[in-house]
Amino acid sequence: MSLRINDTIPDLTVETDKGSFSLHEFVGDSWAILFSHPKDFTPVCTTEFGAVAQLADEWEKRGTKVLGVSVDGVEDHKKWKSDIESVAGAPAGFPIVADTDLALSKAFDMLPAEAYLPDGRTPADSATVRSVFIVGPDKQLKLSMTYPMSVGRNFAEVLRALDGLQTSSGNGVATPANWTVGEDVIIPPTVSDEDAKAKFGAFKTVLPYLRTTQLPD
Repeated sequence: MSLRINDTIPDLTVETDKGSFSLHEFVGDSWAILFSHPKDFTPVCTTEFGAVAQLADEWEKRGTKVLGVSVDGVEDHKKWKSDIESVAGAPAGFPIVADTDLALSKAFDMLPAEAYLPDGRTPADSATVRSVFIVGPDKQLKLSMTYPMSVGRNFAEVLRALDGLQTSSGNGVATPANWTVGEDVIIPPTVSDEDAKAKFGAFKTVLPYLRTTQLPD
């Protein structure tokens, strides 16, 4: 079954290098980001985990927890973190799920139900386990992105998307293309001009259905 935007994520109990817990327990009242990888000790994935480690302060500022996912086991994760921290120059304090039974990968629709890990497998056997999922405090999926193995993810964009999600959900607005914090936002078409003026004050009408405004501080 596919996991779509605004679906509640499955409350799986997962094993990680920092112990076992349920996904809903992990999210708690926070935002959360799950980022998955097809195998430990692979080059692109190591740089990506390093990028997440370097952004620890940014995740914390946004009240967001991060959770890595890989289909290898806990002991491999612990050893791999040494490489990640060496590349990043920063501690990798986030947990990494040991999805050896592929339960999480299948529940999040990254692998088909019949998928299995063959003996002597390579990253190609779980190549589609390279996704980012942003989850809200309501435990619902807010955004997902999937990448091929050859293209490293831009976690600055993940951070920007998180800012957009938090801004839109907290203020009843939308964000335009390439939006960053501090720029004008879009007033939804469902809000009348009268209500928009009462809520936001001045706004600009670019097109009858496109109105922009500056959020109050």
